[in-house]
Amino acid sequence: MKSLQLPNESASRHAASEVVAWLLCLALTVIGGWLAWEKWTPQQPTKLLEAKAEPVANGSDANSGENSAGASAKPADIKKDGLVHTDSGYIIPAHQILVSPKVSGMVLTLNVEEGLRVKKGDVLAELEKVDYDADVRRSQATLQLSRKRLEELVQGARPEEIKQAEAELAETQANLDDLERSYKRNKDLFAKKGATEQELLSSEANAFAMRRRLSKLNSTLALLREGPRVERIEQAKAEVQQAEADLSKAQWRLDNCTIRAPISGTILKKNAEEGNIVNPVAFNGSFSLCDMADLSDLEVDLSVQESNISKVFKGQRCKVQPEAFKDRSYDAYVHRLMPIADRSKGAVPVRVKVRVPADEEGVFLKPEMRVTVWFYRDEKPAD
Repeated sequence: MKSLQLPNESASRHAASEVVAWLLCLALTVIGGWLAWEKWTPQQPTKLLEAKAEPVANGSDANSGENSAGASAKPADIKKDGLVHTDSGYIIPAHQILVSPKVSGMVLTLNVEEGLRVKKGDVLAELEKVDYDADVRRSQATLQLSRKRLEELVQGARPEEIKQAEAELAETQANLDDLERSYKRNKDLFAKKGATEQELLSSEANAFAMRRRLSKLNSTLALLREGPRVERIEQAKAEVQQAEADLSKAQWRLDNCTIRAPISGTILKKNAEEGNIVNPVAFNGSFSLCDMADLSDLEVDLSVQESNISKVFKGQRCKVQPEAFKDRSYDAYVHRLMPIADRSKGAVPVRVKVRVPADEEGVFLKPEMRVTVWFYRDEKPAD
């Protein structure tokens, strides 16, 4: 009966109270130990850490050269008067050119490397010219032949040819006179039974054939004196023009085996090597030997939020500061606002034109570098 009896309710409550008390004691012990450790453990002062780090930074600056010197220099003094907006973007060339060959072939020489400064017209690459040179020589021969044909038609028959035709005509006329006399004689004899019918018919046929020959020679002499038909001369002229066009095209292909710099600028990227086979048609014109740009003509590509676009206008004066060189700033102005916004960003693309000094071209401002742009209330200063 005692085993079936329910446990005492007061005893259960007493046991639970003891467990809670032990847990509270354990928590207080842990907290007290942690506070004591924080209090009695020595810590290195922040100023001491900074003092120790400073020589290391100075030593790295001495070894890293210009980049670390720029990073340790004081930030450029950016005036806040008239400042209406600040944003960030990336440097891009105003015009980046893909230098592509216009003809296919093997690259024999390639005179480009990243960072190389070239002038307009400098030779960047040479393609194999064997086939194109043969095409030029064949086109030259075809043109010369066409011109000779036209010259022959324009000049007409030579005087010697006309004289020869006249002599042949006179000879034929004399022969015809003899044959007609013979025919007349045979006709009279046949009437007197002095010649056979066969002799009469033979002399008549000979005279008729000679008259036909005389008529043909008269026509030939007339054509020689008149010269060739106008249509034949026009056809010969068209053949000459076609040959000239073929030669011009062949020469154009040969000339384009030498690839020259289209502008004065800097090589940004090299995309080919000597010995490569290039075929612009196979790449739909997207293949290039190298990328180049004029690094004195730079812009900042940035997106201004729609809520701030009212503060930006074309011609607005700006200051541009590269993130990598805080001690430098450059004059700039808003060159254009794009006509369409970016829905995903809720912003309007803006281009800011940067004025780069001639001695700093490609030194501090490089494509794809991040910069900060300050927009001022007034317009750009006069050039």
